Amino acid sequence: MKIIGHIETDFPEKFGIPRQSGLVRELTGRVVFDSEYRNPEAVRGLEQFSHIWLLWKFSESKKDHWSATVKPPKLGGKKRLGVFATRSPYRPNDIGLSCVRLDKIEISGKNGPVLLVSGIDLMDGTPIYDIKPYIPFSDCRPDAWEGYTRVTKEHTLQVDFPRELLKNYPENKRSAIMAVLSQDPRPAYVQDPERIYGVSFAGYDVKFKVDKDLLTVCDMVKLTQDKKHK
Repeated sequence: MKIIGHIETDFPEKFGIPRQSGLVRELTGRVVFDSEYRNPEAVRGLEQFSHIWLLWKFSESKKDHWSATVKPPKLGGKKRLGVFATRSPYRPNDIGLSCVRLDKIEISGKNGPVLLVSGIDLMDGTPIYDIKPYIPFSDCRPDAWEGYTRVTKEHTLQVDFPRELLKNYPENKRSAIMAVLSQDPRPAYVQDPERIYGVSFAGYDVKFKVDKDLLTVCDMVKLTQDKKHK
């Protein structure tokens, strides 16, 4: 398959990215087409839709072979399920699927058209295979069964981000980082209250600990330019 473009986001690394699209509406990105597909005619009519599907490449999932079963992190990393019953990145074909909000289409400019989207769950630089409009009457199934996600979707954390640290964080990214942290970025099988984790987001490495349902930010370090554009 041909890669048609890439997405620009505030996540230079995988850790901390929400496990599904739409969980954190404050997370934004820019879909920039590669030169061959940088044609305004290709997105004519897309502005009529509020949401779009992104088909993309799990570019950071390295594997030599595929496995019939995987261990979903939200199930504690101990229970195995069939790979086709999960959205694990370790699949026979490294294809991801995300439903994101289409906030704006910038037609003019050096890289136009550029799609401004929100509710993303993608790392900076992720290759995009395809874009399709989200169609409510056919894509929405209110009576669908949730499977094991009926339980795992409920888990969120209370976030304590000390004011003296938060005031140094970019103001327009504060609500987004708070929402990202509330989703509990840790692997579910790690429950050490003294362990310090770090989420790289919007130019900072945010250090935190988790004790039961309380996440406490303990430090933040400004990322180098190389780390920001990894």
